[in-house]
Amino acid sequence: MKKQFKISVFIFFLISIVVSCTKIDLATVNLGTVNTAMNAIVDPFAATRAAFGTNIDFTNLSNYANQGKPAYINNDNTGTDTIKDNKATLGRILFYDKNLSVNNTVACASCHKQAFAFSDTSLVSDGVFGGVTARHAMRLINARFANEAKFFWNERAASLEIQTTMPIQDHAEMGFSGVNGRGTIDTLLNKLSKINYYKEIFKVIYGDTLVTQTRLQESLAQFVRSIQSFDSKYDSGRARVNNDGVAFPNFTATENAGKNLYLTPPVFDGNGNRIAGGVGCNGCHRAPEFDIDPNSKNNGIVGIIGSTSIETNDTRAPSLRDLVKADGTPNSKMMHTGQFTTVAGVLGHYNNIPNNPANNNLDGKLRADGVGNKLRLTPTETAQLIAFIQTLGGTNVYVDKKWSNPFLSQ
Repeated sequence: MKKQFKISVFIFFLISIVVSCTKIDLATVNLGTVNTAMNAIVDPFAATRAAFGTNIDFTNLSNYANQGKPAYINNDNTGTDTIKDNKATLGRILFYDKNLSVNNTVACASCHKQAFAFSDTSLVSDGVFGGVTARHAMRLINARFANEAKFFWNERAASLEIQTTMPIQDHAEMGFSGVNGRGTIDTLLNKLSKINYYKEIFKVIYGDTLVTQTRLQESLAQFVRSIQSFDSKYDSGRARVNNDGVAFPNFTATENAGKNLYLTPPVFDGNGNRIAGGVGCNGCHRAPEFDIDPNSKNNGIVGIIGSTSIETNDTRAPSLRDLVKADGTPNSKMMHTGQFTTVAGVLGHYNNIPNNPANNNLDGKLRADGVGNKLRLTPTETAQLIAFIQTLGGTNVYVDKKWSNPFLSQ
């Protein structure tokens, strides 16, 4: 207010000088022109700059829309919600904004952390007022490049757009559930509409300051779909050959052997014992995207965190890219139960699929003649598979500023 007053005084002073020099009656000066000139000087992004400094600049946006991808990547679940730099930027702000929770303590990024491939190292993630997530937080790497358009481990969201506001409305996670006196999604929309930086940003993107659930969904989804990782050792090798079945020239013998095991289907006897072939990971997690086959059923992990009950409908999985970092460090616990902390532990599970009579939704590729598969992996084969999985880890996704927290104080 003081700044505007000073500007007004200054403009009025200049006009007074002109008037005095030209002997124009001050009463004839159009004060509307003065106000227009004053408003033109006021920064239209003052609140945005105060909240984000140089991290957000709508006159020089980060590149989300035209990052490019390898020619061998074909899957894309974008649909009609095409990524645009300005909306993805808004999505970045929303993703990191704790105002999206009822008590301003939890953001999307609280559970999905850039340093860990947008997952969480905790078994369950903290929500509002002591609440926790029901499942381990899923990695978000390359969510766009999957045939499966549904989201969450149990596929309860028909699209990424729908998924983005479901945690916000979860009573334990971000709290706008409308239960026990808490506000609803409409309460959140009203809350955000009163925040000055959202007034500025929505105005420049949409032409008005109206905050709607659809606008939140499309912006958050565009930001999440922009998070991509294609700078791994695998990508460097894949770019030099015509298909995945060819030995990669940049791979070690161990890595190429692991790739062959991954790609080659196994052969089982009547008791479910592998007697030839590879291990067939590619049957569910298909190269080169390493996304989950939409027709996959569960993998034999049917537990519920903190319960002795089971659930058999957790059939979604993130891409295996960046399951571990390029140096082999795991990004987070694995599976929706978070029960494995190493790739070796995961392979141990697939090495001997449990026969659980209560699991009526086990994927057919994991049972031969109704019996849980036994891969009978040797220590050498296990080491080879681990070496190959490590080649899927990139580097840029962990440090690229356009996916980082833009807030100066959150």
